[in-house]
Formats: sequence, C-alpha cells, structure tokens
Amino acid sequence: MNTERKIRVLAAKPGLDGHDRGIKVVASALMDAGMEVIYTGLRQTPRQIVETALQEDVDVIAMSILSGAHDYLFPEVMALLKEKQVEDILVIGGGIIPDEDIPFLKECGISEVFGPGTSTGEITLYIRDHVKRR
Repeated sequence: MNTERKIRVLAAKPGLDGHDRGIKVVASALMDAGMEVIYTGLRQTPRQIVETALQEDVDVIAMSILSGAHDYLFPEVMALLKEKQVEDILVIGGGIIPDEDIPFLKECGISEVFGPGTSTGEITLYIRDHVKRR
C-alpha cells in the first residue's frame, strides 16, 4: 500500500480575470496525474490565495492570468508568502504573459511561467521535479 502523501496543488485565478478554461484544463490534468487539486474560483485577491494555500497545506500554488495584471498580482502573492515566512511552496504561473515579463516574475520568486500551448504533461513533470516534499 502506497502511503506517500499526494502533491497538493492550489489552482488560482488572481485578479479580475474572468476566463478559467485554461486553469480548469490544467487542474484536471494534474488530478489525472494523481495530484490533489483545490481550485479557488475566479477573482481571488493575492491575500485570499495565500490564506487558502496555508489553510489547505498545499505544496504548489499554480496561478493563471490572462488580464495583464501578472506583473502586480504574482509578485504580491510572493510578498505575502515571504511576509508569512513560507518558503516551501512551489509557485508557478501561466497564461498570457509576454516573454519580456518572465525574468521579473522569476526574480520575484515565481519558479516557472508556462505560456499558451504548453502541454499539461510538461506542467505535471515540472511540478513533480521541483516540488519540495514535506
């Protein structure tokens, strides 16, 4: 019997972005890969995302954004995690994010950014390879 804890992922849609098809496809693929996924729903604030991540004891926060506010919302999530001294949650992002914005997001602590056309298998593999087991 396998008693290893499943990877727990919080799938989040920060800000006023009202499009969630992509994050739902990713969430479904992660569940099919054996991960537990908690979906926050639309229009979450960075504070709500961080609080939910802590309450749900997740290993990963996967944020998706299409509205263009990634350069504010993603760093705000990272700042709140730092404020709460959380260092063991892998944070990834995805959506419509210009290539020139990715280095800044990584400097803020976003581990990886996945753009349109990324396969769900690539995201799953990245999470498995980079999550910190607790």
